[in-house]
Amino acid sequence: MLHVCGLGWFLKVWGAAAALCHDPAQCGPAWTWPAYRWGGWNRAGKTPSAGRPAQARLEEEEEASRCMLRGGPCRGPSPSLSRCPGRRRNPKVEPVPSPAAAASPECVPRSPAGMSRPLSDQERRKQISIRGIVGAESVAELKRGFNRHLHFTLVKDRNVATPRDYYFALAHTVRDHLVGRWIRTQQYYYEKDPKRIYYLSLEFYMGRTLQNTMINLGLQNACDEAIYQLGLDMEELEEIEEDAGLGNGGLGRLAACFLDSMATLGLAAYGYGIRYEYGIFNQKIRDGWQVEEADDWLRHGNPWEKARPEYMLPVHFYGRVEHAATGAKWVDTQVVLALPYDTPVPGYLNNTVNTMRLWSARAPNDFNLHDFNVGDYIQAVLDRNLAENISRVLYPNDNFFEGKELRLKQEYFVVAATLQDIIRRFKASKFGSADSVRIVFDSFPDQVAIQLNDTHPAMAIPELMRIFVDIEKLPWNKAWDITKRTFAYTNHTVLPEALERWPVDLVEKLLPRHLQIIYEINQRHLDHIAFLFPNDVDRLQRMSLIEEGGTKRINMAHLCIVGSHAVNGVAKIHSEIVKTQVFEDFAALEPEKFQNKTNGITPRRWLLLCNPGLAELIAEKIGEDYVRDLSQLTKLHECVDDELFIRELAKVKQENKVKFALYLEKEYKVKINPSSMFDVHVKRIHEYKRQLMNCLHVITMYNRIRKNPAKLFVPRTVIIGGKAAPGYHMAKMIIKLINAVAQVVNNDPIVGSKLKVIFLENYRVSLAEKVIPATDLSEQISTAGTEASGTGNMKFMLNGALTIGTMDGANVEMAEEAGEENLFIFGMRVEDVTELDREGYNAQKYYDQLPELKEAIDQIKSGFFSPEEPDLFSDVINMLFHHDRFKVFADYEAYVRCQEKVSELYLNSKAWTKMVIRNIAAAGKFSSDRTIKEYARDIWHVEPSNLKIPPPNEPRDTAEQSTPNGTAA
Repeated sequence: MLHVCGLGWFLKVWGAAAALCHDPAQCGPAWTWPAYRWGGWNRAGKTPSAGRPAQARLEEEEEASRCMLRGGPCRGPSPSLSRCPGRRRNPKVEPVPSPAAAASPECVPRSPAGMSRPLSDQERRKQISIRGIVGAESVAELKRGFNRHLHFTLVKDRNVATPRDYYFALAHTVRDHLVGRWIRTQQYYYEKDPKRIYYLSLEFYMGRTLQNTMINLGLQNACDEAIYQLGLDMEELEEIEEDAGLGNGGLGRLAACFLDSMATLGLAAYGYGIRYEYGIFNQKIRDGWQVEEADDWLRHGNPWEKARPEYMLPVHFYGRVEHAATGAKWVDTQVVLALPYDTPVPGYLNNTVNTMRLWSARAPNDFNLHDFNVGDYIQAVLDRNLAENISRVLYPNDNFFEGKELRLKQEYFVVAATLQDIIRRFKASKFGSADSVRIVFDSFPDQVAIQLNDTHPAMAIPELMRIFVDIEKLPWNKAWDITKRTFAYTNHTVLPEALERWPVDLVEKLLPRHLQIIYEINQRHLDHIAFLFPNDVDRLQRMSLIEEGGTKRINMAHLCIVGSHAVNGVAKIHSEIVKTQVFEDFAALEPEKFQNKTNGITPRRWLLLCNPGLAELIAEKIGEDYVRDLSQLTKLHECVDDELFIRELAKVKQENKVKFALYLEKEYKVKINPSSMFDVHVKRIHEYKRQLMNCLHVITMYNRIRKNPAKLFVPRTVIIGGKAAPGYHMAKMIIKLINAVAQVVNNDPIVGSKLKVIFLENYRVSLAEKVIPATDLSEQISTAGTEASGTGNMKFMLNGALTIGTMDGANVEMAEEAGEENLFIFGMRVEDVTELDREGYNAQKYYDQLPELKEAIDQIKSGFFSPEEPDLFSDVINMLFHHDRFKVFADYEAYVRCQEKVSELYLNSKAWTKMVIRNIAAAGKFSSDRTIKEYARDIWHVEPSNLKIPPPNEPRDTAEQSTPNGTAA
């Protein structure tokens, strides 16, 4: 033990650190040993120990030395599963120790603030393990890298360095550990030439990168130790990083989870999208209203990306088409250049680092050359912005189609650049080779799989046909066969307003050749339908790619279905609706083409990163392999009656709640009771997601408390968050209503701490990582048949929240996995909604029959929550009575009754925690690793790999291959 975590370890660290920090040439004159190890520097650049009596400093160092000898530095079972040591994450938030721990005489290492907490028996036992040991060499190396980047990359010393500089120094240091693996992975792919997977998406909602990278490289504990020794706070540095908000919600976050899983599974995969200069807007709440601010996420630079100007490619717009004997030519076009930025995507502890390539628009130097020649040089330079606007901003619409020319330009821009890149890579054979080797495209579908993430990249289908037919001179039938076998399409929504339908006139102006190709595809498709179903004109109209009547439009979903060999929904119920309702004619024609691939989430970010306490507790029970194989969580079923495990799980949840309550108090100035039930509803604000129903339940609870203040009431903190599309009036009114209700509820002395309502401002990935681990109740209450899948529901389930929800999206499969009795399921099923539509939904009937609903609606209508403007919410009331497609009133009574069951169970802490354990044990299906394995085997026809590419410090030929020859290792 002493050799591992005691004296030998301590002397090793002491020697390495002293050797490093006594070298003024390397560390600077102020980096001397006493300041370096125990105090570091404060923000003024002075050591905390400066000015204190020497005896006091000596006593502190002696105490710390004793703690090191007793194993203080190394706690936790694994470099990946725990933060080593936990005290070094954020000394400001320490959970209250249990009475047993408080009575323990064990020596405790001091936090930088001088505070200490006794180790519990369990924490002491963890020190016996050697799995979490951080070698002194790796810590010293990280500190050297940090110091080098602070000085030579950022050109700062500690006297002028800001916290942001320290974040960038750490990010560059961690990135150094990525680069060798990144290059080696790409070398391996070029040598083995596996089938490449290309995931095309207009959105990649990545969030922050630093902590995820440390976890996947196994560097987290070493970085924690290094940063602690430098006197810095790791959590403070992590909070400085901007979210890469290049997505609106579920679709973009799914793409990010998929990239993580593809790298972890050893697939030769690439994500392709747009490097938006401005991501999803920052949401501010002012006087209860949403206000949008630009998300200038790149203003301080992005340490994780690498520009690749050598791979810049031209993209053409406008122009006209000439037909000659040699074929069609697209001429007189306007050219925009696509500049790629590469971001590494590390797999989990397998040394695989894949690439996400995002394109940025650049104007060519001869842009608007005519203006140069007539002397208007200044205007010509200013007009370059017109071209570069293509990648300026992410469209902030979720589940809504806005047919703007700039959006179509974005969609074509990304697919045109990406397909050139894919073909270049297909033709090349050796790493770094610019010579074309493959000139025959017969094997293209065997080497290339392209997944279209919804219809946004659908123009890839006519673009690939244009390349094959016009440039590579392939015959149409052969080109079409190759194209169909290459593409697959994922559908993400059944809402009609979300399906893309581009006006033919706009496509003709912007992409004239592509319109001709789409017409040809449609003609051949309709000829085939007419042959199979003679005289069925209605069927031809329903299945046409071109919608007639009024403005002629191209149905992009139909184009994707016709041009792909596989079409999938993202949950069982959604895939069934796709086949039987939305695309019924196509499914009848080619039933084998339609599949289901239920969505998933990466357990690395959504458990290890955001909830290390729970991840560690699970690892102690079932081992660490579950991180790569989440189905192993089923072993937790054996722990349902384990009293110690029940207590430990409840303790982890309570610690997460205390931490989040402190965050809420700091940000919103509302005192939160951490023992109250945290009832959380976070997602995009949309009528179909029914935040309004939640709001009505809040009003109902408020009214009940006011009528009978002495009656037992289970305290709740209701937390609602999400962004509304800037042009979505009703969604913005819903946000205002929630905030108006919160203002009344939170300031009513009769209610006190029994009920609090918080609207989470600017909900995003990094905020989700805070709120999800602290949640008791997850709200998934969309109208049955409207939510394709949802992935937030899975994140809450994995992190120990119980679900109240309808039988919609992935909730159905969650209930299958955990047992419906372990979720709070309520309300109409899909068939009930269909029946109600047939009968005709009458909101007035429910209003008349349900007194509590009537009271809540009357309060909103009368201005109880908006006394200064009584008719403020008249649009909301009018919609609920006359235009509510999502039938809030129809499910209100069942929802309120179900919420009463939730409160009843919450009073029984043990029974609640047992249900939580059953949910966590059933969450294994919802790993994105499982989803990607299904895509790989059923759609892309590649086999995932357990290959661990050798790290950069080992010979390249030592790779442990565990996949059959010829697979995508």
